[in-house]
Amino acid sequence: MPNLHDFTMTTIDGAEQSLSAYRGKVVLVVNVASKCGLTPQYEGLQRLYDTYQQRGFEVLGIPCNQFMEQEPGTEAEIKDFCTTNFDVSFPMFSKLDVNGDARHPLYAWLTGEDTKPEGPGDVKWNFGKFLVGKDGALLARFEPGTEPQAADLKEALEAALS
Repeated sequence: MPNLHDFTMTTIDGAEQSLSAYRGKVVLVVNVASKCGLTPQYEGLQRLYDTYQQRGFEVLGIPCNQFMEQEPGTEAEIKDFCTTNFDVSFPMFSKLDVNGDARHPLYAWLTGEDTKPEGPGDVKWNFGKFLVGKDGALLARFEPGTEPQAADLKEALEAALS
């Protein structure tokens, strides 16, 4: 059975990175976009990262342009936008597809798992959130509209870290 640590991604700077680098950490995988009504969630994601990073937590920001083309920029433009507007310091990766025929294998796995509170199936919009445990297993999935500071997300995160 696959888990997060089995996948390799391209960072926003173009380097290949095995996600096994996050073994032993709790990870929140989020498909992000710069021109979306939910874009202000970057602030909440950064706050989560700042609060929990020292306890072994990572946010992985994965740009996606599949939802009304709300992430049209290049990787350099996306990185600049995130750092300039939201002081993002969590790892960012290159743009990819989360749904459809060109769906990245990571997302084929994430969307195929039976999770709570949101179940399996296509990512509905920008800022879908997948919480992964220290062992790389998918623990929970949260709707795009779930704020990063939402009580149910923070409770799941705290439980995964303990």
